[in-house]
Amino acid sequence: MKLYQVRKGQFVYFNNELHKVYGVKPMYKLSVHLIKLRDLTQHITNAASVEKYKPKESDSFIFNHKAYTLRKDRNAEAGDYILIHNPMPDSLDTYTLNEIELVETSDNKGVITSNSHGVKHNEYLLMVPGRASDSSRIDYKDKENTEDESLADIGTLGVPSSELLPSFGDIYKKKDNNSIFEAMVVGIKDQTVYLGGGLEITQEELLNNEKWEFLYNLLDK
Repeated sequence: MKLYQVRKGQFVYFNNELHKVYGVKPMYKLSVHLIKLRDLTQHITNAASVEKYKPKESDSFIFNHKAYTLRKDRNAEAGDYILIHNPMPDSLDTYTLNEIELVETSDNKGVITSNSHGVKHNEYLLMVPGRASDSSRIDYKDKENTEDESLADIGTLGVPSSELLPSFGDIYKKKDNNSIFEAMVVGIKDQTVYLGGGLEITQEELLNNEKWEFLYNLLDK
């Protein structure tokens, strides 16, 4: 792809696996920031290394180690998860392309999500837990010579807050009675998180609630 074609929220293939674009930074050589849908790990690459894919009904894929099939044969109900593939937010909503959200309430007009977004029924695809027998598997662009160890995993999507992965711009406070230390996530590579000031720690350590406390993300300010 060309850089001008890459948009936040797009599904793309990178290294043969399905990812979602969560940021585009044109001023950098590695300008495309990705999240691998299978395990939510973060990756950085360039536009030439990705290929766009548009999700559709009956597609199935692994999201955070769980299998889901996209459907639109019924409206979402409370407790369902949706993929907003056709976003048309009004002035009070901030959701964007291909966001995955939890439904809190539903009526004839649409749904209200846990992020207080009002989404019309024609804006989303329902994420049904499990991989339907008639679904098209989109986890890999080239399906040959790939082993999918998670195809039978049909558990629910819920992710405890303690397991949310660090992301760029996150501000954390170190829990130390002797000093007050706050740092921002400035880089992530594999399981290593790079904080401002040259500190390098593992994701596991940063997510330890006894050692670090998440405060906010700069993008939310």
